[in-house]
Amino acid sequence: MKPFDLQRADSLAHASQLCADDASKPIGGGTNLVDLLKLEVETPDTLVDINRLPMAGIDPIDGGGLRIGALASNTAVAVDDRVRADWPVLSRAILAGATQQLRNRATTGGNLCQRTRCYYFTNIDQPCNKREPGSGCGAIDGIARLHAVLGTSDQCIATYPGDMAVAMAALDAAVEIASENGKSRSVPVRDFHRLPGDTPWRDNVLEEGEIITGVTLPAPVEGKQIYRKVRERSSYAFALVSVAAVVAMDEGGLISRADLAFGGLAHKPWHDPRIADLLVGKAPDEALFDKAADLLLEDAQGYGENDFKIPLARRTLKAVLGEATGTSS
Repeated sequence: MKPFDLQRADSLAHASQLCADDASKPIGGGTNLVDLLKLEVETPDTLVDINRLPMAGIDPIDGGGLRIGALASNTAVAVDDRVRADWPVLSRAILAGATQQLRNRATTGGNLCQRTRCYYFTNIDQPCNKREPGSGCGAIDGIARLHAVLGTSDQCIATYPGDMAVAMAALDAAVEIASENGKSRSVPVRDFHRLPGDTPWRDNVLEEGEIITGVTLPAPVEGKQIYRKVRERSSYAFALVSVAAVVAMDEGGLISRADLAFGGLAHKPWHDPRIADLLVGKAPDEALFDKAADLLLEDAQGYGENDFKIPLARRTLKAVLGEATGTSS
């Protein structure tokens, strides 16, 4: 591991100042960053410990929503009574990820910023445009079983590995971000992560000196909330395909809400608003679910080993919609 300097921030402004160049990295739980330090994938000159900052609260906000501090642990969020009652898809998604020990340490802000587990990214002897721009994407013609089928580019086909952000995308949550100059902004989770394009090393919209301070959940809505994660083993495995769904039916048996987000398919949690536009106001049946899957996958592209993800995503989406609308066979 490359030697680094450790600085402890005593205020948000101090943390932003210390993180104002690309040679510095903030660290909360460290469950992803420490691994990347050991592999020499991340080689910062300075780590900025932000754990002294008062950002671990989970508190109600005006309008019936909830604010989750950036340093709230995944365990604290998943077991919070309000989250379990009103936003259960978020609790279920968090509990589907990692292990209890990791969830105890992992933070909300850090979870959003976790980096891909692409084999080529985590092996410094392999080509990876995310790690070394211009070196190529080894996965395109290599081992690609876990890789993306949506939103890819000729620069990168890595996937975003998390579960929590997929549920937050379905819930239309927002990320609160503070900057070095004392300003703040709010970015929808759906827009926080980036597709690779020709800058695959940029995972999200954070700029130098910016720190995530929290996530806000909008007021709870009516409907059934489901998180389904398809993976190669029952625990401690990343999603091949995951679906977070908030689906409601009206008294006439028509779909009145269909907020869906997908994991394991792209460089970011995937949200396609056209699917809700298609489903809302319609009576649920298999033909409608097939049309939703057609929309989701119309631009999907496999890379050999991950071709199976396309039919798997279709089956998973249809199964979730069937369960959510009570039309499962």
